[in-house]
Amino acid sequence: MYNQGVAGEELTEERAARMLAGMNEVIRAGEEMRKLRAEMIQILVGLGWTQDKIAQLTDMSQPAVSKHVARYRSSDAPPPMRLSLDQHDIPWLEGRLWGLAEEISEALDGTARCTRHVDAIARGRKRFTPQNVDELRRQVEEDLRLREAELPSGYRLAYDQISRGLDVPSRTGASTGSASARRALAYHLQRDHLRAHEM
Repeated sequence: MYNQGVAGEELTEERAARMLAGMNEVIRAGEEMRKLRAEMIQILVGLGWTQDKIAQLTDMSQPAVSKHVARYRSSDAPPPMRLSLDQHDIPWLEGRLWGLAEEISEALDGTARCTRHVDAIARGRKRFTPQNVDELRRQVEEDLRLREAELPSGYRLAYDQISRGLDVPSRTGASTGSASARRALAYHLQRDHLRAHEM
């Protein structure tokens, strides 16, 4: 039996499913971001950042940061993460692709072919599956081919490096940090790198 709405409309199973699916996306994205933030705190501590500075940047209290740090004893902490674009594991390259696509979208005032895809990633509606990564690659390639004159030349160079890496993934051992943390760091480093070279 369906529930009656205040205006006499029925809350059907289909409507309820749509509403809850949207809520579940937000909740899932929130949980993933909390986990990612916890890991980023661990990485920053490993890089020598003070708890006070981390608290300031994360908008958390210093005791809350201390609790995060206390969960990882120094013996359990991973080695410090290398902050260089020249890394070839798949999550790192996916993060670079995401950062490049975001820059293309902004450079083209949201009219880029890849804009909807990067918006969906930002909202947690698209995951980094092989199919979604291939789709984003195709869209970025199309933007670079059709609107090359509107974009800095460094965008093509960055894409070629990323694309080669994704075509021939690194066979080296596991890198420091989870896939989501590595993606997030590579995303920001790629964007910063592109912006620095536009000036």
